[in-house]
Amino acid sequence: MNRLAKLFFSFLLFVLLLLYLTGLSIPSFSNYEQKSSVPATTEIRGVWLTNVASGVLFVPWGINRAIEQLSALNFNTIYPVVWNRGYTFYKSAKAKSVIGVDTQPLLNFMQGGQDVLAKLIKLAKPKKISVIPWFEYGFMSPPDSMIAKLHPEWLTNGQNGVISISEMLPEESDNDPTNKLVWLNPLHPEVQQFILSLITEVVRNYDVQGIQFDDHFGMPVQFGYDPYSIELYQQEHQGKSPPENVFDSEWMSWRANKITLFMTKITQVVRELKPNAKISLSPNSQSFAYKYYLQDWANWVKKGLVDELILQVYRHDINSFVNELEQSAVKFARTQIPVAIGISTGILRKPVKIDQIKKQVQAVRDRSFFGISFFYWESLWGYITPESPPYRRKAFQEMFTAKAARPLAPIKVGGRLGEMRVKG
Repeated sequence: MNRLAKLFFSFLLFVLLLLYLTGLSIPSFSNYEQKSSVPATTEIRGVWLTNVASGVLFVPWGINRAIEQLSALNFNTIYPVVWNRGYTFYKSAKAKSVIGVDTQPLLNFMQGGQDVLAKLIKLAKPKKISVIPWFEYGFMSPPDSMIAKLHPEWLTNGQNGVISISEMLPEESDNDPTNKLVWLNPLHPEVQQFILSLITEVVRNYDVQGIQFDDHFGMPVQFGYDPYSIELYQQEHQGKSPPENVFDSEWMSWRANKITLFMTKITQVVRELKPNAKISLSPNSQSFAYKYYLQDWANWVKKGLVDELILQVYRHDINSFVNELEQSAVKFARTQIPVAIGISTGILRKPVKIDQIKKQVQAVRDRSFFGISFFYWESLWGYITPESPPYRRKAFQEMFTAKAARPLAPIKVGGRLGEMRVKG
């Protein structure tokens, strides 16, 4: 057996072990009070499905069981990954034309060539679960990915040619694996066309309720010193080169405005293709998103480019959590569109206790937000969690005691978005 085959089967065994550890069993319906199909309230109840430290997408029965569990516990939204680490998680003609494969290879093998996004939609629709595909990695990609190798001119970089944030950090402080990734240049027209073509494929070819971007849909503030961006800046600044200070206010706003222009184009194209499709965004706080990733989402909301905001508030301290809910950008967004809160249910190395989750859900409801989404599926009630899966599922059953509809189009009263207090 050659080395590549050994690596493949080792990874396959890891995936199967992960599935066992995360408890992908269908809960007995006798354990749940069956609810009426008529929604009793209005609230986003979502969860992200990723392939990072997650096996749910990689076995034929994983998706089926996830949908059954989520439906039984009155969830109504899934945000499944469709773009991650340089691969698509659906059948993409555009990806095949650019990188040579139309689907992430292991996913394609494990699912027997099935289109996983189509399968998700087929299973979710009868359960009245909305599917909003998630472009998880935005402009990020591994340095050894095909897209990075085939199109190095599409990459942006920092000063002195550095191509990843990890090159700028002391080795001992670089604990974030995403810092080792490279970034496609969101200012480059060919990059924009590639990303836009992926988006239009999903919107045009699948019966989805919208699409979602997150905190990776931007550019690290350290970047923008690639040849294309420098030349573009010089053309618009009488030959002057970009400042060496990455936090120079004009240099920051110039790059952020270019990203906003691309977001404007995306919104226009999506609404032309499917007027009812939601443009969902799941960013970090406005101050962090703009300062470090040039993502000016408050401006996007103001310009009407976003239909739904799921703010990531991954905090352990309840006071810090609540403080994020009270930020001015959040308050403004709430006057314009439905705003929900992203809550961490834990990751493999950092499990979150159910009591913390319950307190944060209650804090969100006490402030009349439009709902909650959890990051991520494996840590809702799998065996990686501090409490047993049955105990966790019972807790979610108590939080979501009846079916709920997702918010419809924003309804403004007196120039403000009507707020809706939700009950469990």
